[in-house]
Amino acid sequence: MRSVIFLTVFLMGCSSLQPVALEKSSSSFSSSISDAEVIISTSSFTSSFSKPSDAELRTQLSPLQYDVTQHEGTEPPFHNEYWDNHEDGIYVDIVSGEVLFSSKDKYESGTGWPSFTRPLAPDNIVELSDYQLLYKRTEVRSHLGDSHLGHVFDDGPEPLGLRYCINSAALRFIPKDQLKAEGYGQFVKYF
Repeated sequence: MRSVIFLTVFLMGCSSLQPVALEKSSSSFSSSISDAEVIISTSSFTSSFSKPSDAELRTQLSPLQYDVTQHEGTEPPFHNEYWDNHEDGIYVDIVSGEVLFSSKDKYESGTGWPSFTRPLAPDNIVELSDYQLLYKRTEVRSHLGDSHLGHVFDDGPEPLGLRYCINSAALRFIPKDQLKAEGYGQFVKYF
């Protein structure tokens, strides 16, 4: 029975599942960041980004990262790098480095993928209609990198009710103590 459930969830990808076992922790929800403080502009160093060729991406990314970001693949739930990451920091696009999400907006959705209540930099997120599973979903892509990230659903926690279900393979995590060294110093104040 467990393998049937796993297979069903895996084939559905980040489908619209009700979140289970929501846990508020120090790294969950944006209690310290108000809606007015959400960053909405792209980082200055990504403004001159030029997406690498397909051949370059194949050498720069792992096979899973390439499949997820370039071919709308889905990584296995509960067997990916960030689904259970509780460290403070930000998540950026693995291809472009553009800022996407914050650990302050990450929560336990029970789906096995990293889930966020909102993007840290909304201008870096593109939402498109997706009918690959024969019903409408909303695909989430990065603006500059055009990387497939995952999907957004309206079954998340209040106050926004959104669940950005994102593949770890599309992300690079930058811990708060490495933000300055990695060129993301302007985000230190949020932690």
